[in-house]
Parts: sequence; structure tokens; C-alpha cells
Amino acid sequence: MNQCVVYDAPVSSIGITPVSAAGNDDYRVSIRVPGEQWRELFVYEVKVDMHEVRRASMVYFDMEGSVEVRVEPRNLPIREAVIRPLSLKLPVQQSDDAITFTLDKPCKIVVEINGQRFTALHLFANPLESDPVDPEDEETLVLPPGAHGSEYIGRALTTPLEPGGKPPRVVYFAPGMHYIVETVLRIPSGTTVYIAGGAVVVGSLVCEHAEDVTIRGRGIIYLADFNRFTALRGLRIVFSKRIAVEGIIVVDPPHYSIYLGSSEHVQIRNFKAFSTRGWSDGIDMMACSHIEIDDIFMRNSDDCIAIYGSRWEFQGDSRHITVRNAVLWADVAHAMNIGGHGNHHKGGDTLEHIHFENIDILEHHEPQEFYWGAMNINAGDLNTVRNVVYEDIRVEDFEMGQLVDIRVVFNEKYNPAPGRRIENIVFRNIRYDGANKNPNRIYGHDAEKVVENIRFENLRINGELILHPEQGNFDINGFAKGVSFHEKIMD
Repeated sequence: MNQCVVYDAPVSSIGITPVSAAGNDDYRVSIRVPGEQWRELFVYEVKVDMHEVRRASMVYFDMEGSVEVRVEPRNLPIREAVIRPLSLKLPVQQSDDAITFTLDKPCKIVVEINGQRFTALHLFANPLESDPVDPEDEETLVLPPGAHGSEYIGRALTTPLEPGGKPPRVVYFAPGMHYIVETVLRIPSGTTVYIAGGAVVVGSLVCEHAEDVTIRGRGIIYLADFNRFTALRGLRIVFSKRIAVEGIIVVDPPHYSIYLGSSEHVQIRNFKAFSTRGWSDGIDMMACSHIEIDDIFMRNSDDCIAIYGSRWEFQGDSRHITVRNAVLWADVAHAMNIGGHGNHHKGGDTLEHIHFENIDILEHHEPQEFYWGAMNINAGDLNTVRNVVYEDIRVEDFEMGQLVDIRVVFNEKYNPAPGRRIENIVFRNIRYDGANKNPNRIYGHDAEKVVENIRFENLRINGELILHPEQGNFDINGFAKGVSFHEKIMD
């Protein structure tokens, strides 16, 4: 059955619609079920790229079956149109003033008109929600658009909505603009926070020493109006267990989109984020385990995904981490980064059993040579990184950096000590179409702090199967052992 769900523009109930909720008029975007009337989408402004912050566009909707999309740039004729990831190979019908295409399944794409990467249209077609929250449910605290005190919400979660009833376990942000008065909303254990489609929440959500929390919906967490040095995150999940995040969008946090510390059994699905500040990484993990990340789009002005050991108050190893079905766009730094931080006082940490699968890398732009690497493992702080698999990764041509960087490093800015070792790393079914002009580094640090057993299976650069280092522009130093290239995939 063909079906689509469209959400209205967010409206403030307190008489103002701030700049943060304003749309971007660069594009007119409409969708329809084939044969039905076109329905226009509200186009949000999302800023991108910290080097020169620019106004891009974003739309979202829910769908099932087939949906037709029409995109009309308002200010320029169309010379060419590209839909990324290129691996989707979406057919496009193009005229001077519009492009149309059909989606047969939910996806996350970028529409670029005339090569404009920084004023592009980002389109998120979500699956239909299988169990949306019912605002009429007796255990649901409904928050209409407006300003909300976090203390009020906390008290409300311990008070029955009706005499003799149960306290609410669901906080429902209804469509419209919402403002957390204290900026930070702490979520108690056992609570579901639901941000409805068409809702924009200006504030940061925190799970600290919490268990069994769900944060989901189709709405937006918006932090663009806060100063960079507030270091606010979209979601902060620390010292917590069994946390689920699903369906929401984070726009321009001063710090990370999702910040994970000393937490375990966290599931992140159908998550989307944009950022433009220094150190505004996408999803970062410190001393975490059993993290599942699935079906995400990240466009960040720092690492899209970063996995560390100990950092700040979060102490310990990181392991059993999976990232799959992702679209990653690093306007700055790495798409995937492992190993930079650990506890050198106690001999370092172990980062292991990490799996990246079915990922499109759309950009890697890093002017600092030391931080090159779309796929990066830099072990510092006496860390050991081992048993990492990169599988079915497609890398499009990027502006500045290198494809792979595997090094045991001593980074004086961040590491009091170099890493210990990197071992048992597999790159399987990697396809890169691009210049490949900067050598791919595989370096051990010294005779004791080595890189060992790095295996490339079916690595193709511009369609060519890479079977030896020189062919793929790899630079391998004398402290790296067992680097091999193979045509066949091993079980």
C-alpha cells in the first residue's frame, strides 16, 4: 500500500516564531502517492560546514510503498542534478525548473543542484511509525507548544494525571515550538520522551544514571541559538543502561549530537544530525559497550562517529559496537574514528569487537594532515585497538584527506603517551571512487608499539582491484606487519 505522512511547519504558542524555526526558501519540495495530489513540505534551514557556515535545506516525511518527489529550486535554473549517495542510482527526471524522482523505500538522500554541496537539499524519508504515542493515553503527559520548566516536567512524572491513576511514563512534545526553560531536561528511568513530527524542542535531553529510557518520534532537537562554549549536546547519555533513540533529528548542537559515556546496551536507529561548530562530533562513545547504531545520517563539522576508551570521568574499555546502514558526511575530520583516548595511567584501554557495515561516505574534508583518514584508527594513550571490521563501505570522491589511516600515534595535543598496538583489522568490500592522491598510512610507532595483521579483501579504487600497496597508494612503515591484499572474501 502506498502511503505518505506530511508534518506541518512548527508554530509557537507564545506569539513568536524565532529564527531557529524559520524555513529556507531555496527550494519548494512536494511529494505525493502516485496518482494523487501533490503535498508541499515545510523546508527547514540547516547550517553546514564550520569552515564557512552556509544555509542548507532539509525536509522529512514518512512513507510506505512508492512516493513521488518533486524538487523546484526557487533561485536558479537547473543545469545538472545529482542525488547522493550515488550508490542508490536513483533515476531522475529533469527540466529547467524542477526534478522529479520516485522513492520505493525509506531512505536518506542529498539532492545537489548544479554541484552546490553546501546549499543542498537533505531529504529524509522515514518509515511509517509502527506504534506512535497516543496523546490521549492516560499515562501520557502532553506538552503543548510553549516554554516548559524541567522541574515542572519532573514533578509531573511523579504525580498521577487523575486521582487514583498512575503517574505518566510518557512525555509527549506536541507539534509546534517548545523551549526548555533551564535548557537541559533530565529524563528519569523508565520514561519515554516522544517528540512528535512537526515538533521542535529547543533544549538538550540528558540520561544520567538512568535505565530503560526511550527517546523517539519524528521531531527535532534544535540547539543552533546556543553559544559554542555552552558545550550543549543534543542527547547526553552517561552512566546509563538500556537506552533507545529512534527517529529524531538533531540540528546544530554546540558539542556532540549524541554523547555516550560509560553506558551500555544503547540502541540508536533512524537518527539524523547536522553540526557546524568546532568539536561538534556526531555520535561519540567513551568507555561504552554493546552499542547498536543503525540507519543514520550524519553531516558533522567533526568526526561523524568516534569510539574511545577512557576520557574525562568515563573510565574503561569500549567493545561490542556496531554501526550499520549509515550515510556519513564529514565536513571536517573523519567519518569513522577509533582509538584516540584512554587511561594511560593504568596501561591504556582495549577497544575491540567493532563492526562498520553498509556505509556510504559522502565527504571527508580535513585541512590538517595529522587528522586525515575517512576510515581512521589512531591508537593513543597506550590503547590497544583490535578486531575491527569495515564491510561494504562505499566512499565517494572527497575534498581533502585520505581513504585509510591506521597508526599507533603520539599526539602531543591529546595523548600523554602513544598507543600500544593495533591488530586484526579487516577491510572487506570497500569501494572508493576518487583521486586517492594522499598516501594511505599504516604506521606502527616503534618496534614494541606495532600495527599487525591488517587485511584488505576486495578493495577497489576507481573500479580497480587493489592487490599490492603501491597500486593503492599505501605507505606502510617498518613497524607495521602482516598487511595483506586479497581478491576473495574470507569467511
